[in-house]
Amino acid sequence: MCEICGCSDGAEVKVVNLETGETLEPASKHRPGDLHHHAHSHDHEHNHGHSHDHDHLNNQQDVHHHHKDHHGREATVLLERDVLAKNATLAARNRTWFAGREILALNLVSGPGAGKTTLLERTLRELQPIQPFFVIEGDQATTNDSLRIKAAGAPAVQINTGSGCHLDADMVARGVAELKPSFGSILMIENVGNLVCPALFDLGESAKVAILSVTEGDDKPIKYPHMFQAASLLLINKIDLLPYVDFGLDRCQAYARQVNPAIEIMMLSAKTGEGLVTWFEWISAASCRERAGTFPQLLEALP
Repeated sequence: MCEICGCSDGAEVKVVNLETGETLEPASKHRPGDLHHHAHSHDHEHNHGHSHDHDHLNNQQDVHHHHKDHHGREATVLLERDVLAKNATLAARNRTWFAGREILALNLVSGPGAGKTTLLERTLRELQPIQPFFVIEGDQATTNDSLRIKAAGAPAVQINTGSGCHLDADMVARGVAELKPSFGSILMIENVGNLVCPALFDLGESAKVAILSVTEGDDKPIKYPHMFQAASLLLINKIDLLPYVDFGLDRCQAYARQVNPAIEIMMLSAKTGEGLVTWFEWISAASCRERAGTFPQLLEALP
């Protein structure tokens, strides 16, 4: 997990509010309940004499030793469980907050270059005049994508994760506090481009939407099964390029259903617009379920 990829090792998270231009302090500064890490030596007995690291969760009594010896692997697993458990608690709070305000929160996940931002731009330009959208953009660096989203007409917050390879529930809570999405709105969370770690971290979203472009290869669902198991919907993007690449649509769908029989699958092109109506209908139905009331039929309002 993140112990291996390095995203938990001193990553500084920066939140940029595109509406105000304000940059918040790095989230890596310790707050009550934060995970923190320090090294020290001590003289209690471990049958070996060396300094080693301790990983703590503030306000908790359990201390898991992280040794570079025979029990180091077990300690790392315990630490990872602590990290995921803490994130799950925060995600549950986010989900309750969204539900109380009838906000549909979608976590858009993919590898780099799958077309998440282009699809989001197209979606916002078509639907923002009908239904309020708010966007959290996740990238390791730059505000490039959030500036594109702002130009498309939606309020946006950029979260830069530094060396981190995914968003987590606390980052989303910070972003939401800046965005202040309105009652009954739709929150789009564009996660960091990565098919591994974002699958493990619940953000409190209503659904994960995986986006896979035909240029990436049709075997991604079985190469990265955790991501496609976690997704409710798979969007196969850039189908306008099918004549030029070796990509089997039927094969890709079979692989996706092999790892997740319940996954919904749609094919579209964010560039040409092919298949977007089906995607818009899916958003409409999902938002209707969240709001437990009437939602304007998007297609009727489209030109």
